[in-house]
Amino acid sequence: MMKLAFIGLGVMGYHMAGHLKGAGHDVTVFNRTRAKAEAWVATFGGRLAVTPAEAASTADLVFACVGRDDDVRAVTTGSNGAFAAMRRGAVFVDHTTASAAVARELADRAQAGGLGFVDAPVSGGEQGAKNGKLTIMCGGAAADYAKAEPVMSVYARQCRLLGSAGSGQLAKMVNQICIAGLVQALAEGLSFARAAGLDAEAVIDVISKGAAQSWQMENRYKTMLAGEYDHGFAVEWMRKDLGIVLDEARRNEAALPVTALVDQFYAEVEQMGGQRWDTSSLLALLDRKRRGG
Repeated sequence: MMKLAFIGLGVMGYHMAGHLKGAGHDVTVFNRTRAKAEAWVATFGGRLAVTPAEAASTADLVFACVGRDDDVRAVTTGSNGAFAAMRRGAVFVDHTTASAAVARELADRAQAGGLGFVDAPVSGGEQGAKNGKLTIMCGGAAADYAKAEPVMSVYARQCRLLGSAGSGQLAKMVNQICIAGLVQALAEGLSFARAAGLDAEAVIDVISKGAAQSWQMENRYKTMLAGEYDHGFAVEWMRKDLGIVLDEARRNEAALPVTALVDQFYAEVEQMGGQRWDTSSLLALLDRKRRGG
């Protein structure tokens, strides 16, 4: 058993923290909306803290899963942030999808204070968090990762250190680039199949056994054809992630023409009122265009 803190009990963090408690660890949680933390404690046990600093003060490992760069800064180095309260040698593990720049910034701040820091964004969505089968991409010092990896394995099917601070965030950007292109291609394939008068489900049943197969195809085509877009990662969060990707690409001069185009398609989905639709809603945009909307 380890003394742990978990900061941020959103769609992902709620379940991840639950797995830690279920594995027998001593878990203290903090959430900006107190009612969510109270609900977590009522479900799993553990303790509730009123600030990130209080949650982190006795922890060996502090985990966070919040929204954006500024949210990570707020819970680490802001007023009542975790860094000032953490014990020397403790490690902060950030599961937020954020920029590589903020990961490097906070890793430097942590090191100056005698702390460890691992940037560890996740992939797998809410179902992956519920089932404890997330993929975790990590950056940081090997010694810090070694402390965190056995604990993260409670909710991970794959966890890997990919380099120094920021490497986890860069790997997550690769993940989002690939997903954006795959979902757009799937949406276009389904739209074409219907326009051509084919049985789209039958087509997918055939091509999913060949080179076109993907996780998105197997897990999203039925809901896409049904026009149901409440089964995964929201468009507004994907646009946040793609914004991080495109900012980084401007710095490292990577050419991402398809990613930039898909980001604009998601902007159009938002204009349709689809901010909270899942990312497969690119088909809804194509449907509207096919109808002349």
